[in-house]
Amino acid sequence: MKRSEYESAKLRTKAMFEKAGIVLTDEESGNIEVAGFGLNDLERQGLELITYVNNARYCAKELVLFPRQTCPEHLHPPVGDDPGKTETFRCRSGKVFLYVDGQQTNGIQAVVPAGSEDYYTVYHEIVLEPGQQYTIVPGTLHWFQAGEEGAIVSEFSSTSRDEFDIFTDPRIERMPVIEED
Repeated sequence: MKRSEYESAKLRTKAMFEKAGIVLTDEESGNIEVAGFGLNDLERQGLELITYVNNARYCAKELVLFPRQTCPEHLHPPVGDDPGKTETFRCRSGKVFLYVDGQQTNGIQAVVPAGSEDYYTVYHEIVLEPGQQYTIVPGTLHWFQAGEEGAIVSEFSSTSRDEFDIFTDPRIERMPVIEED
């Protein structure tokens, strides 16, 4: 991802937090992460986030999705003696379409990113609106997409080890690579 795209996404993320009334410190604003997943398609497949805390016992984050932006399908595997990450998503603003293992929902509301259809395999739809939440147990394939206005989701979880996440799309690079313009 180009540095200019990364910086633009950070500014857009800050604006979404401000609009939602979520106050960030200067340090938190400086630590906004932009995950493009190496797909060069941030508008459709990506995620912006702030990690408030991540230690040996728990993790708290804010996830930002631009309008119709999708976090690609993945799972959180066991790591050593840890069974994998349990995470609760709580929608703060906008609408989120979350997909997990289970009976396929007919007529899903998300739009699977063109060219990546083969890498989306679970279609049990859970719709989260502000104040609603859902907990994902370790090893559960899942993906999610914001509605038309974008979304902010608070994530409360056990320890996060994003570098071990397993994505169904083999092209994904979880940790961002920023290229100078």
